[in-house]
Amino acid sequence: MPDTTLMTIPGQVDPVPTSRDITPRSDGRVDLLGLPRPRIRALLEEAGLDPKQAKLRAKQLFHWLYHRGVTEFDAMTDMAKTLRPWLAERFVIGRPEVVEAQHSSDGTRKWLLKTSDGHEFEMVFIPDDDRGTLCVSSQIGCTLNCTFCHTGTMRLVRNLTPGEIVGQVMLARDSLGEWPKASASPRAGGDLGQPGTTPTETPAFAGDHDHDEPGEYRADGRLLTNIVMMGMGEPLYNFDNVRDALQLVMDGEGLALSKRRITLSTSGVVPMMARCGEEIGVNLAVSLHAVTKEVRDEIVPINRKYGIEELLQACADYPSANNARRITFEYVMLKDKNDSDADAHELVRLLRQYDLPAKVNLIPFNPWSGSIYECSTPERIRSFSGIVFDAGISAPVRTPRGRDIDAACGQLKTSAEKKSRAQRDREAAENETAAA
Repeated sequence: MPDTTLMTIPGQVDPVPTSRDITPRSDGRVDLLGLPRPRIRALLEEAGLDPKQAKLRAKQLFHWLYHRGVTEFDAMTDMAKTLRPWLAERFVIGRPEVVEAQHSSDGTRKWLLKTSDGHEFEMVFIPDDDRGTLCVSSQIGCTLNCTFCHTGTMRLVRNLTPGEIVGQVMLARDSLGEWPKASASPRAGGDLGQPGTTPTETPAFAGDHDHDEPGEYRADGRLLTNIVMMGMGEPLYNFDNVRDALQLVMDGEGLALSKRRITLSTSGVVPMMARCGEEIGVNLAVSLHAVTKEVRDEIVPINRKYGIEELLQACADYPSANNARRITFEYVMLKDKNDSDADAHELVRLLRQYDLPAKVNLIPFNPWSGSIYECSTPERIRSFSGIVFDAGISAPVRTPRGRDIDAACGQLKTSAEKKSRAQRDREAAENETAAA
């Protein structure tokens, strides 16, 4: 059973839970995943290394964690053999536990994951012809209660730590086989990428080194090219941890993914939007979904706290937004709720009023059990899209992906936790047989 309790936070109050950057483990070891170099260095010093050694080892560990994707200290071939068990006694390189992995008929993959304290959440990978997008969760559950979203029916359990957020990216790369196979590790005592320098050991960790053959690490040809913070939870209600995780993802000596390939989606936490632009600098997506106060109050209840005008002004003020980096407005198409021609014209008027460099993603509603909504008809969606396009604003209709495994937009919820282990094993065996 999980050893943390549900957060008791009503939907219209900004949650400010106690921040933690590492989930405690039952074995007492500290998980290094999700930690920046300074924090790793401090932990090594606390464990007994002198400052000079701690600085060197933190640099090496950071490289092995984020550039090479290793999960075992024994794989760190430029570390002394006597140092590796010392590290393993005190630290661990974690990954979220995979409870269940599902493959859609359209190639979409969904993972049900579990934290080390027993809570479950989901992530989704969506492959396309020219890109592969990982949909990353930021919270276990959600507090926003958007009525069209299945995640909104869950209670907020807690925020994910930086390690649990970046761990989703690491796990996806594990699954896709996208780590370099040959050694590209910095030599002890030298800078990253400068081989041949002489390692320096303290007597306690003196030992032989066994390096792999030199290899090439190429960033092109990747399957995972883009990240969207559009999974479970509201990223701006877990701002510090999301920022710290994405900084690791964007670090040139780590995962090295460009900020132009990362999009953060918010339902409209206005006070945090400027900080998002200044401290993270990634692309912004806004879950708009309606153009009148009455309708948006119903389907996106945070609108009662931060209204449409206030939200659009924050978008207009968002740092680095321009025609080359447009703000994406997500708009779920709900039959007879927000899909009229009048709604489309009002959307155009609002975007023009605030002079926004905008793109509108029209999202056919993805059904889930218990929902009160229906998807707009294809004819209605085409009409809506045409009005926005005719005004000179891009308004593509998003093709639903992963509906058959409840992985599409608005469908994420850890319903799989209700399945027995035997049922999961049986379904996994059936999937393997079908694939064969």
